[in-house]
Amino acid sequence: MAYFPPVPAIRRNHIISKLRQRGAVSMETAVTLSDAGVINPNAFQRITELLCRRGILKQVENRYYLGIR
Repeated sequence: MAYFPPVPAIRRNHIISKLRQRGAVSMETAVTLSDAGVINPNAFQRITELLCRRGILKQVENRYYLGIR
């Protein structure tokens, strides 16, 4: 049996953590993922889209902020 690391969960937690550290909690404080310090911000775009659909992230143009507190 092969072991597959939980990449989507790791990526989700990384994005949320970086935005929280940066203080991106409202439309006024929204930042790009690269400004937040997310490693390789263009990778795993599907995970970012899923976070937006679930309301965990909110998007303003190319910037993001946490939709949860």
